[in-house]
Amino acid sequence: MMGNCGKDPQVSALLDLMVHGLKGAAVYAHLARELGEKDQEVDRFMLDGLFTRVTNVNFDPDDIARRLQKCFQMKERAKSLYQDAHQRQKGSPAPEITEGPATWTPAGDTKALIDQGRQYGIFTWHQDPNVLSTIEILIYGLLGMGAFAWHATEMGKEDEEIYAFIHRSLAATTDPQATLQDFVALSLECGKMNLRTMELLYQGHEERLQAPEPMSVNLGTRGGKGIVVSGHDLPMLEELLKQSEGKGIFVYTHGEMLPANGYPGLRKYSHFAGHFGTAWQNQARELPGFNGAIIFNTNCIQKPDASYTDRLFTWGEVAWPGIPHLEGWDFTPVIDKALSLPDLPENPGQEILVGFGHEAVFKVAGAVVDAVKNGAIRRFFLIGGCDGAKSGRNYFTELAEKVPKDCVILTLACGKNRFNRLEFGDIGGIPRLLDVGQCNDAYSAIRIALALADAFQCQVNDLPLSMILSWYEQKAHVILLTLLHLGIKGIRLGPSLPAYVSPEVLDFLVQNYDLGPITTAEQDLQHALGA
Repeated sequence: MMGNCGKDPQVSALLDLMVHGLKGAAVYAHLARELGEKDQEVDRFMLDGLFTRVTNVNFDPDDIARRLQKCFQMKERAKSLYQDAHQRQKGSPAPEITEGPATWTPAGDTKALIDQGRQYGIFTWHQDPNVLSTIEILIYGLLGMGAFAWHATEMGKEDEEIYAFIHRSLAATTDPQATLQDFVALSLECGKMNLRTMELLYQGHEERLQAPEPMSVNLGTRGGKGIVVSGHDLPMLEELLKQSEGKGIFVYTHGEMLPANGYPGLRKYSHFAGHFGTAWQNQARELPGFNGAIIFNTNCIQKPDASYTDRLFTWGEVAWPGIPHLEGWDFTPVIDKALSLPDLPENPGQEILVGFGHEAVFKVAGAVVDAVKNGAIRRFFLIGGCDGAKSGRNYFTELAEKVPKDCVILTLACGKNRFNRLEFGDIGGIPRLLDVGQCNDAYSAIRIALALADAFQCQVNDLPLSMILSWYEQKAHVILLTLLHLGIKGIRLGPSLPAYVSPEVLDFLVQNYDLGPITTAEQDLQHALGA
């Protein structure tokens, strides 16, 4: 009835309807592709629609309603593409589809669309709870992968196989003959395709901004005007830095934008001042204390409170009722707002390290391998994932604090903001806490794990490596599917398992991948260390 991120039932119904509409578009786009036809506008809208459905993105019913009308237009466009291709190649009209999402026509206004969304919900004609569970696992994976792919397209990074898979797998969810085994296979294939998607996104960032490098980031403020940027979108931050240069404004990151401080292509701007706040992003407790302009891009935090909405703008896929939404790449309104506000105080803060992507770690790989071989490093712990307000998430801080001092912690995504300001020290000059980056930078963590396995001539599952992941939203979900696709076992997930995983499906994951829930920090550490 109410999302953990703050979405109300009306917004939820509209977003369920978006998934329904995307399924309809996918049916026709998949059929057209089988006949050798495709449409870039349809393909890219699929990413837009999937991203809109991700946690912490769109809270605006009217904005979603507009997107639903476009979703219908894209469905009809894909339908025409298929029908024309069939007529041209087969010499006969295409068979009519008479039921399912392919026949969807949107209601005329927002209220009626909400009612329509409640009618469709998340259920299909499949009644088996395990089939329904696996369909949801697949759809949640597609949502996360779609968000990563959306970011990649900003930098011209696309792959036809990704689009083809999205259409084929979404279309499969409308097939009443598809089996549990079909959806298990598609879910694992989703993990495979997401690995490619994250690779494309990394390549786009590297080519545009250079590979991340270890850098020190200040968590305080500098005296003067300020803009804080929360979210994930690095090209957007780069453009804001260009447009605000020389105007007496300091630009800060917030939340999951923290890893932006590790990119040389962004750090070259002298007014890029570091990171504001230390609290984990989904609560954003510190933002009311930022006396400057604030902009949220792509997905970022929960619906804001009224204490700072007069200084707030949204961009990209983020939308909230009553908050100005910037279209395109002109950030003049944000810059003007920042100039109109009082100066921030000169208040230097703690310094933390970021920028330990796989290329940076590879440069010290020899020292790391030697430290493992001589016993200086006993084990690696990957502690990361997406965060939220749910109780029990202090477990991850407690775990990080209790990891023995002869072990190294790899971390990524917004979950790290709970403990990345703690002092962990180093092992022979190697920092004990290595911040790999954003959620999509799980690609770097995977590359690091594969490189270690190669160095020790073993499988990843044989490495002295434990993965303890926090689960909150769809990007963390699809990264988990990628890890399962790679055959990685023994992952611990918390603070609770997703509600859409049925007991039988969970048993399958336990039996085949040793996937399980977290317990207590002490017990999980003992298990990892073989104590």
